This record gives sequence, C-alpha cells and structure tokens, in this order.
Amino acid sequence: MADVKNPISHAMSYGLEAHKIAEEYIRDGKAIPKTHHYMKAMLDKLRSLDGEKLCEQKLGLTEDLQPCSFSAKNVWWRGIADLLILQNDVARIVDYKTGKSAYADTKQLELLALAVFKHYPEVQKVKSALLFTVHNDFIPAEYERAKEEELWVKWRQEADRLAASVTNNVWNPTKNFTCRKWCPVTDCPHNGRGA
Repeated sequence: MADVKNPISHAMSYGLEAHKIAEEYIRDGKAIPKTHHYMKAMLDKLRSLDGEKLCEQKLGLTEDLQPCSFSAKNVWWRGIADLLILQNDVARIVDYKTGKSAYADTKQLELLALAVFKHYPEVQKVKSALLFTVHNDFIPAEYERAKEEELWVKWRQEADRLAASVTNNVWNPTKNFTCRKWCPVTDCPHNGRGA
C-alpha cells in the first residue's frame, strides 16, 4: 500500500478558516466576518469566562511524559488546544469543529487534558468540549488528575501498538466510519470502492 496524500478539500479549508477566525476573535477581539457570524454567540460565551485564555496552545511531552515544548528535539507527543482557559485549579479546553457532531470523538480531548495536567501542575480538573460551530452542538468531557495514571495506561498500550507497527512496518487496516465515504486508500478491504 502506497502513501496517500489528501488534497486540501473545501471542508478542510473552511475548517482552517473558522479556527483562525475563532482564534483572532477570542485572543484579539478581531471582528468576525459576516460569513462566520453564526459563531459569534458561542465565542462570546467563551470570551466571557474568567481565566487566562490561550489560543492554539501547543503542548509537547517527552516519552517519559515530562512536559516539553512542541518543537523540542526529544518531543514524543504533540497536541494543540484550540482554546485553553486556565482558572486556578481548573482548566477548560475547547476544540472547534465545523463538521457534523454525529462523528464526535472525545479521544483528542482526553490526550490534551493529560498533557495539560503535565504542563500545569496546579490544574486538578479539566472541563473540555468539542464545539461544533456550524451545528451549534457542544459535546462535553471532564477529566480529573486523580485518574491521570489510569488514563495513561490505555494510551501507553496504544503507543506500544503503534511502535510495533513502525518497527515491523506492518500497518493492519482498521475499519472506521471514514472508510467507504472519505478514505482515499481505495485498495484497502474496508474501503469497498476498489482500486
């Protein structure tokens, strides 16, 4: 199976534009264009929250789960929080989505929360959400520092599985909701469209 590169679609371009608009509105108060005015009420709620607001906050972790910069030579994991709000011992993470909430997956919120616990030792709880801007939907998830080690067990197992794939150069296809409609790998048995 050859490497496949996805061209930037209209949906991807729209999502990138929406993220930039949200970032500049929250961080700088830059006016929201008329084309994206539907986002204003949701973003106003976020702007009204107390706390330090960090937009497009880049987080990195070393393999032994120590905090490091996103571009550090020994970085092992990287993540970007669209919006991180620090409120003493509570942090809020918001990830903007322009797609449909039917495909909501909070796994990335969990990883970002775990990274926040490493970068901000005062944070004891992370309240996070996927904010579906086009469909005005909000999918929340909460994480507590007390359960941090338990959550890392699952992610360490996943990392070990990926490391074995890299070592052995074996990438077994895994079926998911993107297979038939969106996946560009047409020779995969899960795709169903044939090469």
